[in-house]
Amino acid sequence: MTTTQARTGPEQAPGAEPQGEHAVSPDAAAADAHTGHGPHGYSAQKDAHLKRLRRIEGQIRGLQRMVDEDVYCIDVLTQVSAGTKALQSFALSLLEEHLRHCVAAAAEEGGTELDAKVAEATAAIGRLLRS
Repeated sequence: MTTTQARTGPEQAPGAEPQGEHAVSPDAAAADAHTGHGPHGYSAQKDAHLKRLRRIEGQIRGLQRMVDEDVYCIDVLTQVSAGTKALQSFALSLLEEHLRHCVAAAAEEGGTELDAKVAEATAAIGRLLRS
């Protein structure tokens, strides 16, 4: 399926199984979940997330303008802090959705899949703490 098809496909209720030509086997869905394709925990909120990221992008562009216009250092640093907090908040939102969707699904399956998802989440939390 192309990116355009994915965007223009039929709307479906969250958690509903895909039907027809867009149906994905459970094995393919599991493989896609790790490779970056298919529905993820954030998929239901994709439009809101994209809107939020565009707002953050605007903040960063504002920082570029401030530097270009030689705005006072502390004012620029204040905006850097605001942009950093916005990205951290976005990251926490994604992490929560990952735990609720991906890790919860792995918990239902159990076994090594659960261990792998918990390890991924732990590593992601570690990266967030170091940033």
